[in-house]
Amino acid sequence: MRQIKEMAQIELRPFTLADRDWLIATHIELYEKGEGFDSSFGVLVAQILDEFLQSHDPESERGWVAWDGSQRLGSIFCVRMGPQTAKLRLFQLIPQARGRGLGRLMLDTCTEFARAHGYTEMKLWTHKSHEAANALYLRNGWEIIEEQAITNYGQSLIERVMRLSL
Repeated sequence: MRQIKEMAQIELRPFTLADRDWLIATHIELYEKGEGFDSSFGVLVAQILDEFLQSHDPESERGWVAWDGSQRLGSIFCVRMGPQTAKLRLFQLIPQARGRGLGRLMLDTCTEFARAHGYTEMKLWTHKSHEAANALYLRNGWEIIEEQAITNYGQSLIERVMRLSL
C-alpha cells in the first residue's frame, strides 16, 4: 500500500453503500486473518452494515469513512442504543493509517456528533486485547464499566464495555 499523506489530506466522508464491501473485507483482513477470529465475525460486520443501510436514522445516526485521496483508511459509526445513549461501532483503521492522530480525529468527530444530537452518553464493546484502541478511549474520558471472559469468533477473549458521559 502507498504511504499515507499528512493529516491535512484526510477527509471523513459519510458511509455509503459503495463502502460496504470494503469495510467488510477490511474487518475480515484485520480480525479474521490478523487476530484469528472465525468467519462469524465477517458475517456480523455485514449484518451490522446492512441494518445500518436499511434502517438508520440520518438525523441521529451516522457512519464515516476516512479517506486519503482515493484510499479508504478506516471507519467509525454512531448509532442509537437508547433514547439518550449512542453506541460507537465499527471503529477501525488500516495499519498504515495508525499512529498519526487519525483515530483521535475520528473518535472526536463521532463523539461531537453524538453530543450535538442530544445523546448524554456513549457506550462501546471492545476486547481488552485491542490495547491501542483501549488506550485512546481511556485518554479521551471513557471508563471501563464491565469486563468478562468470553468465547467469541472462535477465540477466548476479555470483552470490555466502556462508557463516556457527554
